[in-house]
Amino acid sequence: MDVQLSYNVKIEAFEGPLDLLLHLIHRYEIDIYNIPVAQITEQYMAYIHAMQELELDMASEYLVMAATLLALKSKMLLPAPEEEAGDGELEFTDDVDPREELMQRLLEYKKFKEAAHALKQREEERALLFTKPPSDLSAYADEKKAAPLDVNVYDMLGALSKLLRRKKLQKPLRAKIARQDLSVEKRMAEILQELRETNGRKNFYDLFPVYDRAYIVVTFLAVLELIKQNEIIVEQERNFSDLFLAARPSG
Repeated sequence: MDVQLSYNVKIEAFEGPLDLLLHLIHRYEIDIYNIPVAQITEQYMAYIHAMQELELDMASEYLVMAATLLALKSKMLLPAPEEEAGDGELEFTDDVDPREELMQRLLEYKKFKEAAHALKQREEERALLFTKPPSDLSAYADEKKAAPLDVNVYDMLGALSKLLRRKKLQKPLRAKIARQDLSVEKRMAEILQELRETNGRKNFYDLFPVYDRAYIVVTFLAVLELIKQNEIIVEQERNFSDLFLAARPSG
């Protein structure tokens, strides 16, 4: 299959590795003061692998954080260090928790992020106080009502990671794939037509009927671009449940 991948997508939701870690902590209801390093590392690496599958130009800080988590995971598996006591016997020392530095960084980042969110809310509230002639705001009201709830790029990447694991398990030993040119623009039109024909919601995983890496990447980028252009709605009923797509009503 010849696939055109000369399409650049800028994902503004990526704010850095600490933002991704906070997202995982929130999603998996993890105690930030007692981070299970093995679990958080596994989930973080799953997102990194999903980003690599999409051939996204990841900032080096994501890879540095991945290396930090792997080092922490290894350190947590090591036995506690021993010191020789005055009488010649060995005794364990109360060493500093290796997660302490990461926890402090996350708490500091969380504090500034919450402060930024509070300032953003104040800005939005203050913007409502301008004195001006009455305006028709119905278009904005409709848009806000139809906006997806609690679904962001990290949720999309998580769904992609699950999809890749499922497809690898279902991958046939031999498969014949017809050669065809597939662009993001063409796939966008196909997805939009499918959603409008069904006249309802469609499961995210149903957009990937076959396991082909290039096809999966193009389809995923097409979905992101449709979201960016406000052409489709993405909804999730609860944490960890499947994502559903629907065409945004026209008019």
